[in-house]
Amino acid sequence: MATLTVPATVPSPTEDSEQLRKAFEGWGTNEALIISILAHRNASQRRLIRETYARIYGEMLLKSLNDEISGDFERAVILWTLDPAERDAMLANEAVRNWKQGNRALIEIACSRTSTELFAVRQAYHALFKRSLEEDVAAHTTGSFRKLLVPLVSSYRYEGPEVNMKLAKSEAKILHEKISDKAYDHEDLIRILTTRSKAQLIATLNQFNNEFGSAFNKNLKSDPKDEFLASLRAAVRCFSCPERYFAKVARVAIEGLGTDENALTRVITTRAEVDLQLIKEAYMKRTSVPLDRAVAGDTSGDYERMLIALLGA
Repeated sequence: MATLTVPATVPSPTEDSEQLRKAFEGWGTNEALIISILAHRNASQRRLIRETYARIYGEMLLKSLNDEISGDFERAVILWTLDPAERDAMLANEAVRNWKQGNRALIEIACSRTSTELFAVRQAYHALFKRSLEEDVAAHTTGSFRKLLVPLVSSYRYEGPEVNMKLAKSEAKILHEKISDKAYDHEDLIRILTTRSKAQLIATLNQFNNEFGSAFNKNLKSDPKDEFLASLRAAVRCFSCPERYFAKVARVAIEGLGTDENALTRVITTRAEVDLQLIKEAYMKRTSVPLDRAVAGDTSGDYERMLIALLGA
């Protein structure tokens, strides 16, 4: 369930482009006008605005935004204005260029998008960076992370509901065997997590829980400081319960020492048209605090107003 709110009557792309141009002209930028337009248009409407703006003014809307606004507000507006596939490609490129083991952006993109969406991300990556996402991930990661991330971002999973229970039982045993041996990056474990359909993988994880008496992810906590184990857990949570996963990302971003604006912006801009309402409900259930209130208490200014608008307030 999305939180994006779009007016019942939407102005034409030409009208929106003209209003945005007015927001950039004169002394100072009218940030409120930018928010009132862009934060209340869906992806196809934003795409038409970008095309129309470029045709009328001979300049890319993203460049105008980059020239007129700055900081966390700029990042939120730019990411939101991009097409979803372009946005994910940009986030993926940032993640590989500044590779850190604790960065979960690649896992989020690979595991919470549909096969068609992930394919579109790879196409957008080609167009934007003249390289493949797979080759950049392989070039910037090493060891166990490379073993996991390259097949994750390369996958094109079956999306249907069919489940092979015999296969689920046999692969649950394989997962248990590899975890018992602490072979967390074994090719069979990686193969199962990176190739099976969502329905098949969930059936396997349920079988694991039923047969061995504990959830698969609980068996990946032998070393809480091990970032590879944390990445495996993140992948499973993105598949099995994305709203709870993203609610936790938002909670950690807000509750830590200082706000992690990048993580908070990533969650809100990538999920506002998908399932941000479910994420808000999961956040509320976990913390007893509305996500809108938590964001308002931890951010300020135009950045706060942009995020609150995308949260549906």
